Amino acid sequence: MSDHDNQPSDNQPNDNQLGEQTLWHGRFEGGPAAELMPFTESLSFDKRLWPDDIEGSRAHVRGLAESQIISVIERDAVLAALGMVAAELGSGTFVFVESDEDIHTAIERRVTEIAGSAGGKLHTGRSRNDQSATGVRLWLKRDLAVIAQRVVALQTVLLQRAEEAGDVYLPGYTHLQRAQPVLLAHHLLAHGWALGRDLDRIRDTLVRVDVSVLGAGALAGSSLPLDPVYTGDLLGFAGVFENSLDAVGSRDHIAEALFDLTMIAINLSRIGEEWVLWTTEEFGFARLDDGYATGSSMLPQKKNPDIAELARGKAGRIIGDLTGFLATMKGLPLSYNRDYQEDKEPLFDAMDQVRLGLGALTGMISTATFDTARMQAAADSETGSATDLAEWLVIRGVPFREAHAIVGALVRAALAGDGSLRDLVTAHPQLGPDAAALVAPGVSVTRRTTRGGAGPGPVADQIVRFRAALAAWSVRVGTTPGASPGSVAAPT
Repeated sequence: MSDHDNQPSDNQPNDNQLGEQTLWHGRFEGGPAAELMPFTESLSFDKRLWPDDIEGSRAHVRGLAESQIISVIERDAVLAALGMVAAELGSGTFVFVESDEDIHTAIERRVTEIAGSAGGKLHTGRSRNDQSATGVRLWLKRDLAVIAQRVVALQTVLLQRAEEAGDVYLPGYTHLQRAQPVLLAHHLLAHGWALGRDLDRIRDTLVRVDVSVLGAGALAGSSLPLDPVYTGDLLGFAGVFENSLDAVGSRDHIAEALFDLTMIAINLSRIGEEWVLWTTEEFGFARLDDGYATGSSMLPQKKNPDIAELARGKAGRIIGDLTGFLATMKGLPLSYNRDYQEDKEPLFDAMDQVRLGLGALTGMISTATFDTARMQAAADSETGSATDLAEWLVIRGVPFREAHAIVGALVRAALAGDGSLRDLVTAHPQLGPDAAALVAPGVSVTRRTTRGGAGPGPVADQIVRFRAALAAWSVRVGTTPGASPGSVAAPT
């Protein structure tokens, strides 16, 4: 046999090509090279979008029939096929083939196998550009709502623990140095309010996510009489795209969602850092439930705060998801570019890790035990009342800078071993026994009286306001105040 006989014909793929047809095979003589598909495929990670792709396809085929581009019989055949495909995907019996580049290709291929020529009309007037972008928006609407519900579940636990804490206090810190005593409830609710801002960000992002881009086509719309408003309404979107180039060539809503998730991760990391410290023998402010801690493979005595540490560690990973995606977007011209395929893996990763982190921290905090005696002993250091002493002088007409210097000198003397701060205050001519009473354990924290402050009165008012805000947040995200963390549904 000659060398020529060993060569593939012009119409046959060689050993470096795949024989299965693609959605774009008509333009090309041969099949894609073997190296192309593994590098360009997205099926391995976009499979999770199948419910959204099928929902978008149902709306699209109804829109084609509404515009009389396909017949009612064809519409019903394709809808029935989509139902069968959904059942196969849901049950795990769907069979993927080598030419399935992504979930969109796989679903259309199977629909065509089932519905025949009618299935071949499913993609009429549609591009994977607007198809994929629509599916991701549907997915974001659903999964951001799950994140919001889990944020509310964590806020609910923080409120419950704050209410249980009563008049327990601990040191408040600046620069990780003891500053002034604060009520434990005040400290816990500080995280609750920060999480509330995360909810506000999610709400704002969803406004920009909730826009249908189905009908934008590859970049320029279509010459067919499609009605994007009709399909957008079917899909439950609040609005419809205004510019087809922008519709398929923009991913700022994904960057915004990634930022929201990153801020939640950072807030969880800060909580985690505190609990790592609080559960050390050196601090001893809290003890973890056995179900929310791990041991050591070598050290029998260890009880490790792995959830808190991973909340801290995963924040760096999620920051990378955001910054990596921003770098991908920064130089892309209009309109669609294949680079946009890189939006999904960081988005999916950030969503998954934040969802898991919220659930884990909620459980950890709800089951932990506080060592209130240890907290209060740490907060009862005499120097914690230094600001109260200075303000005591201010009330009596001493300029604050002078009062600050007087008390600072007494603190320096006490630390040098010249006597206890209380004794030095008692003996000071501008202070005396009345001022020295402020140094007694538990007194300083009661003197915080301004709105939003750390004392009993302001914190009692704050709890009322937080409870009302939590009720409003709960209504907004579709959950119930006080619901257990386990009641939050997992995403599809």
